[in-house]
Amino acid sequence: MSDGRVLLERDEGTGIARLTLDNPSRRNAYDPAMREQLGTYLDELAVDDAIKVVHLRGTSGVFSTGADMANAYAWYGDAAKDSARRRPSQRRRLSVDRRSFSFYHNFLGYPKATIAEVQGFALGGGFELALMADIAIVAGDTRIGMPATRFLGPALGSLHMFFYRLGPVLARRLLLTGDMIPASDLAHLSIFTEILDNSDDVHTRADWWARKLARMPADGIVIAKEAFRLVEQLQAYQGEEVTSYLFHAYGTNLQFQDDEFNFVKTRAEHGTKRAFQLRDEHFDLPSPGTTTG
Repeated sequence: MSDGRVLLERDEGTGIARLTLDNPSRRNAYDPAMREQLGTYLDELAVDDAIKVVHLRGTSGVFSTGADMANAYAWYGDAAKDSARRRPSQRRRLSVDRRSFSFYHNFLGYPKATIAEVQGFALGGGFELALMADIAIVAGDTRIGMPATRFLGPALGSLHMFFYRLGPVLARRLLLTGDMIPASDLAHLSIFTEILDNSDDVHTRADWWARKLARMPADGIVIAKEAFRLVEQLQAYQGEEVTSYLFHAYGTNLQFQDDEFNFVKTRAEHGTKRAFQLRDEHFDLPSPGTTTG
C-alpha cells in the first residue's frame, strides 16, 4: 500500500501518467519503501495500454536528492542493522545491490516514453534518473552530481551510463570529487534535452514535451525505444547490468584512514545533519586565487 510519498496521476485522454516524488522534508530523497512504490507504479504503467508517456517530477521545486542516506545501512535490511559491526556482509550487499540496480536498468529500458522535470537538486539516484529519461527538461540552477561518493567511494551508480552520457572526463570529475555543479555548466554538452534559464518555465516545457510525445503511436514508441536500447547495449553497456551492482557492492565497503572522512562514523557521533556539514567542510578546498567570504 502506498504511504503517499509517491503520487500517481493517470490521464487516459492524453495518454500521460505523472509520477511525483512527494517527500519535501527530505528534498524528495527516497528510502527503500519509496523506491519500491515508484517501481510498482512504473511496472503497472508499463503494461497499461492507455498510457504512452510517463512524466516524472518532484514536489516543492526539487526533483530528487536520490537515495536517503539518513541511515545508509537501512537499505540492507534488519540483518545489517542487527549486526554487531553495523555493516552488512558482502553477501547481503551483492544481493541487495543486484535488486536495487534492476530498478535503474528497468527505467533505462522502460517501454514508455519518459520525461524528467528537473529543478532544485538532482543528486545521486535523482541525477541518474534525469540522465536516463528520454526527455529531460532541467532548470539551469539545478544542482547535479554524485555527492555520495564523498562518503561511499567513487564506485557508485551506473558507471557505463555515466561514461556514455557524460563522457569520460566529466564522469571522472563528478565521481572522483563528489562535486555538485549547476546544470547550466553542461548546457553546451547537450546532455539534457533542454536547460532553461528560468526555472518557472520548466513545468510548462515538460508538460509540452509530454503532450507532444503522446501524439506518437504507442507501438512506435516501444519499438523505437527497444531499438535505442539495443544500440546502447551494443555500443556502450556490454556487461553493465553485472558490473554496476558489483562495483557498487565492493566499492562502498571501504576502510578509512584516520585523516579520511568517514561519514557513517561521523553520523553516529554527531547526527546526520552535523555529519553533512562536516562532510562539506572536509571536502571544501577553494581554488587557487579565490577568496571565501
